[in-house]
Amino acid sequence: MPGSPSSSWALYRARLASIFQNADASVLVAFWLFGLINNVLYVIILSAAQDLVGSDVPKGLVLLADVLPSFLTKLIAPYFIHKVPYWLRVIAFVSASSLGMFMLALTPPEKSVGVKMAGVIFASLSSGAGELSFLGLTHYYGHMSLAAWGSGTGAAGLVGAGLYVMFTDWIGFSVRHSLLASAFLPVIMLISFFLILPRGPLRRGKGAKDYQIDPDQRLERASNEDDLPTANVTSSLLAPEPRAVSTALETDNTDALSKLGANVRRARSLFLPYMLPLLLVYVAEYTINQGVSPTLLFPLESTPFREYRDFYPMYGFLYQLGVFISRSSIAFMRIKHLYLPSLLQVGNLALLTLHALLPFIPSVYIVFIIIFWEGLLGGAVYVNTFAEIMQNVPTSEREFSLGATSVSDSGGICIASFISMAMEVRLCNWQVQHGRDWCKKIQVS
Repeated sequence: MPGSPSSSWALYRARLASIFQNADASVLVAFWLFGLINNVLYVIILSAAQDLVGSDVPKGLVLLADVLPSFLTKLIAPYFIHKVPYWLRVIAFVSASSLGMFMLALTPPEKSVGVKMAGVIFASLSSGAGELSFLGLTHYYGHMSLAAWGSGTGAAGLVGAGLYVMFTDWIGFSVRHSLLASAFLPVIMLISFFLILPRGPLRRGKGAKDYQIDPDQRLERASNEDDLPTANVTSSLLAPEPRAVSTALETDNTDALSKLGANVRRARSLFLPYMLPLLLVYVAEYTINQGVSPTLLFPLESTPFREYRDFYPMYGFLYQLGVFISRSSIAFMRIKHLYLPSLLQVGNLALLTLHALLPFIPSVYIVFIIIFWEGLLGGAVYVNTFAEIMQNVPTSEREFSLGATSVSDSGGICIASFISMAMEVRLCNWQVQHGRDWCKKIQVS
C-alpha cells in the first residue's frame, strides 16, 4: 500500500540499490580510507589539545594551528597543485602528516609549545592539500568515489576521538605513545593509493588538461541532473555528481571581472538562508569544544574518571559520536528550518558557559548528554544546509553555491578559535578565584 512503512522501506532500498549499482568496491574502499585518514589526525590533535599544552595555554590556540594552515592551503593550492602527479602528492601528504605527529609525540613536555604547534601546522597543511587532491581525484572515478570520500571524512571524527580515548583511557598508553601510534596511520593512505585503488581510470584521464571536461559531456551531465525530481534530492546528496569538483578550475571566455561580480551577488543571496546558520552553529560548537569544555570539571569521586585530563577527550568523543549520527541521518530525516538547530546550539553555549561560571548541573552525566546533543545539532545543520542548497538553488548556480557556503564552517572554526583562547582563560581564572582549581591541575604530557 502506498505510504505504508513497507512501501517506504522498499523505495529506500531501491534508491540505495540504484546508487551502488555498478560501483567498484576497491574504489569505494580506497576513497573511504582517503577520507578517514586525511581527517583523522585533525580530530586526534584536537582530542589531545589539553594534554599537549596543559591548563596554562588556551586550547583555542591548538584549534587555530590545526585549521588555519589547512584553510589557507585550500585558498591557494588549487592554482598550482594540479601540476604535481598524484603519486608524488600522496607520498608528500604521508610524510608531512607523520612528521607533524612525530614532532608532537617526541617533543618533551618542558620544551616550547611552539615546537608542538609546528607539528600541528605540518599535519594541517597535509590535510588541506589532501582534501583538494582527493576531491580532484574523484573526477576520474565517478560519483560513488565522492560519496565514499564524504563517508570517510564523517567517520574520521568518531574514529579519531574514539582512538585517543581508547589509547589513553582504556588501554593505558601514555599521551606520547598514543601520538606515536597515530603517526603511523598515514601509511594506510599509501596502501590505499598504491595497492587498493585501480589506477586505470587515472591513467586514461591524464590526457585531460588542468581538470577540464569535454563541453558535450558537461552538457549531458547537466541535462541528466535537471531530469532528477526534487524528491530524489537526498539520493543526489549521497551520490553527488563529480562535475562539482572537476569544473571548479575550468577556463572559459567569460570576462573575469563580470564573473567575479556575479559570484559576489550570488554569495550575498546565500548568506542569510544558508551561510549564516552554518556559521552560527560552527562558532557555537567549537567555542564549546575548545573554550568551555576544558572547564566543565567535577570532583573525581563523582565521575568515572581517575584524572582531570580524562574529561576533555571523553567530551570530544561524545561530540563526534553525535556528529557522525546526525550526518548519517540525511537519508531518513530532513531539517528545513536551519536557524532552529543553530539557535539551539547557541543556547547550548550559553547553558554550559553559565554552568562553568555558576555550577548548577548536578552530574557529569548530564553534561555528557548535552555534549552529545551538541554534536547532533552541529552535524544536522551541516548536512541539511547542503541538502537545502541542492534542492532550492538552480542547477546552473549549484556548484558555486555549494563551494561558497562551505567557507562558513572554516570561517566559524577560525572565529571560535579566537573566542576560545580568551574564554577558556577567563573561565578557568574565575573558577580558581571561587575555590574550584581543578582546571589548573591538568599538566602538559
